[in-house]
Amino acid sequence: MGLAKESCTPCRTGEGKLTGDEVAALLGKLSGWSVDGEFIYKQWKFKNFVAALAFVTTVGEIAEAQFHHPDIVFGWGYAEIRLTTHKAQGVTRNDFILAARIDAAVG
Repeated sequence: MGLAKESCTPCRTGEGKLTGDEVAALLGKLSGWSVDGEFIYKQWKFKNFVAALAFVTTVGEIAEAQFHHPDIVFGWGYAEIRLTTHKAQGVTRNDFILAARIDAAVG
Protein backbone atom coordinates (compact mmCIF):
# COMPACT_ATOMS: atom_id res chain seq x y z
CA MET A 1 0.00 0.00 0.00
CA GLY A 2 1.68 3.22 -1.18
CA LEU A 3 0.11 5.60 1.33
CA ALA A 4 1.45 3.56 4.25
CA LYS A 5 4.99 4.17 3.00
CA GLU A 6 4.53 7.94 2.98
CA SER A 7 5.09 10.18 5.99
CA CYS A 8 2.89 12.97 7.22
CA THR A 9 4.16 16.46 6.44
CA PRO A 10 3.89 19.52 8.67
CA CYS A 11 0.59 21.33 8.27
CA ARG A 12 0.10 25.02 7.63
CA THR A 13 -3.04 26.83 8.64
CA GLY A 14 -5.55 26.92 5.82
CA GLU A 15 -3.56 24.70 3.44
CA GLY A 16 -3.93 21.18 2.15
CA LYS A 17 -7.67 20.56 2.45
CA LEU A 18 -8.72 18.01 -0.18
CA THR A 19 -11.67 18.40 -2.52
CA GLY A 20 -14.52 15.92 -2.43
CA ASP A 21 -13.18 14.18 -5.54
CA GLU A 22 -9.69 13.90 -4.02
CA VAL A 23 -11.13 12.46 -0.81
CA ALA A 24 -13.19 9.92 -2.78
CA ALA A 25 -10.15 8.87 -4.82
CA LEU A 26 -7.96 8.35 -1.76
CA LEU A 27 -10.76 6.64 0.17
CA GLY A 28 -10.74 4.01 -2.58
CA LYS A 29 -7.17 3.14 -1.57
CA LEU A 30 -8.23 2.27 2.00
CA SER A 31 -10.33 -0.59 3.32
CA GLY A 32 -13.27 0.05 5.63
CA TRP A 33 -12.80 3.80 6.03
CA SER A 34 -15.68 6.21 5.47
CA VAL A 35 -16.04 9.96 5.14
CA ASP A 36 -18.39 12.13 7.17
CA GLY A 37 -18.13 15.82 6.44
CA GLU A 38 -14.75 17.04 7.59
CA PHE A 39 -13.26 13.73 8.76
CA ILE A 40 -12.61 10.14 7.78
CA TYR A 41 -13.33 7.35 10.23
CA LYS A 42 -13.22 3.63 10.81
CA GLN A 43 -14.59 1.35 13.52
CA TRP A 44 -13.09 -1.85 14.89
CA LYS A 45 -14.51 -4.57 17.13
CA PHE A 46 -12.50 -6.52 19.69
CA LYS A 47 -13.10 -9.45 21.98
CA ASN A 48 -12.66 -7.39 25.15
CA PHE A 49 -11.45 -4.14 26.70
CA VAL A 50 -7.81 -5.23 26.89
CA ALA A 51 -7.67 -5.88 23.14
CA ALA A 52 -9.26 -2.50 22.41
CA LEU A 53 -6.79 -0.78 24.73
CA ALA A 54 -3.83 -2.52 23.06
CA PHE A 55 -5.12 -1.31 19.67
CA VAL A 56 -5.43 2.26 20.95
CA THR A 57 -1.90 2.14 22.34
CA THR A 58 -0.56 0.97 18.97
CA VAL A 59 -2.47 3.71 17.15
CA GLY A 60 -1.15 6.29 19.62
CA GLU A 61 2.44 5.25 18.96
CA ILE A 62 1.94 5.48 15.18
CA ALA A 63 0.25 8.87 15.50
CA GLU A 64 2.97 10.28 17.73
CA ALA A 65 5.68 9.11 15.33
CA GLN A 66 3.87 10.91 12.48
CA PHE A 67 3.05 14.03 14.55
CA HIS A 68 -0.56 13.66 13.40
CA HIS A 69 -3.08 12.76 16.06
CA PRO A 70 -6.52 11.19 15.63
CA ASP A 71 -9.61 11.42 17.76
CA ILE A 72 -10.07 8.02 19.39
CA VAL A 73 -13.16 6.68 21.12
CA PHE A 74 -12.97 3.22 22.66
CA GLY A 75 -14.42 0.98 25.29
CA TRP A 76 -15.19 -2.67 25.94
CA GLY A 77 -14.86 -4.42 22.59
CA TYR A 78 -14.73 -1.45 20.24
CA ALA A 79 -12.69 1.48 18.98
CA GLU A 80 -13.31 4.24 16.49
CA ILE A 81 -10.70 6.46 14.88
CA ARG A 82 -11.58 9.83 13.36
CA LEU A 83 -9.05 11.75 11.32
CA THR A 84 -9.11 15.37 10.24
CA THR A 85 -6.53 18.11 9.94
CA HIS A 86 -7.62 20.97 12.16
CA LYS A 87 -5.23 23.51 10.63
CA ALA A 88 -6.71 22.81 7.19
CA GLN A 89 -10.26 22.65 8.55
CA GLY A 90 -10.87 19.36 6.79
CA VAL A 91 -9.37 16.19 5.40
CA THR A 92 -5.82 16.26 4.01
CA ARG A 93 -3.43 13.70 2.56
CA ASN A 94 -1.92 13.34 6.05
CA ASP A 95 -5.21 11.85 7.27
CA PHE A 96 -5.05 9.18 4.57
CA ILE A 97 -1.38 8.48 5.27
CA LEU A 98 -2.09 7.95 8.96
CA ALA A 99 -5.14 5.78 8.15
CA ALA A 100 -3.03 3.60 5.85
CA ARG A 101 -0.27 3.32 8.44
CA ILE A 102 -2.81 2.27 11.08
CA ASP A 103 -4.27 -0.38 8.76
CA ALA A 104 -0.81 -1.68 7.88
CA ALA A 105 0.13 -2.00 11.55
CA VAL A 106 -3.03 -3.58 12.88
CA GLY A 107 -4.19 -5.53 9.87
